[in-house]
Amino acid sequence: MTCFGDLTFEEIRECAQNAWLVVVPTGCTEQHGPHLPVDFDTWFAEAICLAAASRATELYGVHALVLSPLPFGPTPEHRTFGYGFIDLPVELHHEVLLAVMNSLADQGFKKLILWRGCGQHVLMPVVKRFNELRNGQAQAFYLPPPYYQIWMQIGNSQNPGGHADAFETSMALYMRPEAVRLERIINPCNEPLDWDTPYLDLTQYTQTGVIGDPTEASAELGARLWEAVVEEMARGFKQVAESDLA
Repeated sequence: MTCFGDLTFEEIRECAQNAWLVVVPTGCTEQHGPHLPVDFDTWFAEAICLAAASRATELYGVHALVLSPLPFGPTPEHRTFGYGFIDLPVELHHEVLLAVMNSLADQGFKKLILWRGCGQHVLMPVVKRFNELRNGQAQAFYLPPPYYQIWMQIGNSQNPGGHADAFETSMALYMRPEAVRLERIINPCNEPLDWDTPYLDLTQYTQTGVIGDPTEASAELGARLWEAVVEEMARGFKQVAESDLA
């Protein structure tokens, strides 16, 4: 069992005493085009982290607990769509995550992985602050999500997408098909954008909220992408488990 919230406090104590990892996924509530629900990031972050934690145990004997993701985060780039967003200030988001991680360290967990559930979340400042505060008694790690690299290997590299795209839609068709509005999957024919643009406003690039072409998505493609992502994440969990505290 890898879900933190499913355990009793005594079971959690045992996990801490046995040096389990803890994965802290960030979620988000924002538009995901006309065909995916606004909780996609939150659902996906939790589901993929749970799967990777189970795979890490199966393949490497590494044990990890996964927290339920915080369902809200900074999402200013989606505000101008008008609906479907919960936008936290960056500073508040960082403070909440830091409080969560400090709570875990206070319980004796030594290695924490902060997992980015939304592409626009900047988490390294939280990792650095936590590590400075804990000074080697506990350590946070940031593992960059491998989604883009795996899409470029398995999917259509000419359709890199970026939001509510063929990658995300394929994952949903494979793992959560009931949530996909099939009749609303369309190719918006938008222009590529620079995600590092300051004060990004997605409505300047897309009227549908979609970046990329989701019409290439399929459950079969989602299955291949899912397996590749889970395997890569499990390897990352193993590396953290085997690392020394700084």
